Amino acid sequence: MTSVPSYLAELFSLSGRVAVVTGGSSGIGRAMAEALARAGARVVIVARRVGPLADTVAELRAHGCEAAYVAADLTGPEEAREAADRAAEVFGEPDICVNSAGINLRPPLPDLDDDQWDATMAVNLRAPYLFGQRYGPGMAERGWGRIINVASQQAFRAFGNSGAYGASKAGVVALTRSQAEAWSPHGVCCNTLVPGFVITPLTAEAAADPVRVAAMRDRTMIGRNGLPADFAGAAVFLASPAAAFVTGHTLFVDGGFAAH
Repeated sequence: MTSVPSYLAELFSLSGRVAVVTGGSSGIGRAMAEALARAGARVVIVARRVGPLADTVAELRAHGCEAAYVAADLTGPEEAREAADRAAEVFGEPDICVNSAGINLRPPLPDLDDDQWDATMAVNLRAPYLFGQRYGPGMAERGWGRIINVASQQAFRAFGNSGAYGASKAGVVALTRSQAEAWSPHGVCCNTLVPGFVITPLTAEAAADPVRVAAMRDRTMIGRNGLPADFAGAAVFLASPAAAFVTGHTLFVDGGFAAH
């Protein structure tokens, strides 16, 4: 009789897999990087700041995981392409790509300028496209892969000065469907995670307003706002063999926020 641990390993183990996680040094990205690493993947984290990157990798290694980092600014296309290449040099070509890096420039739309629009699109939408273009074909050629993109509630509804941020995240949802269409026939599952209101450095400005935090909490069905740790299980599931028939999907991890 199959034991529970061996059965779960067949479903969810990432042993032998290589994962690249952008934005993996803080917030939701860091929680997902840790989850993938502790599920057995060798993980390369890509982000801007060396200090948080080094801290995250040290923490993962303390858990007995294999982890490394690439410091890079994903704003420019050439820098993003170079970062993807460098990340693939560490443990080899990745089987799993998680695009969690993002910037949160959200002035009211009438005040949005071209530079803010361009920077938002570059990091939030173009970088996931470029990382997908770099890794997706190789995954398809090898017959197995996972791409996990991170979107936002603002992809589906306007609130909180969505502006360029909401437009970029709506683009991520559509990009994921296109990636699934292109590569899922070859074993590459491509899906999107949609957070609710999660307390992270990216939401620090909104989180400083207790009235707004309470309003977000009260909109959920669970009765609390999200935490980065809430994304660990979802990331492992979508990256694992268990999700072999899940692709082109948008998974809301939001405590019921979007169901209202």
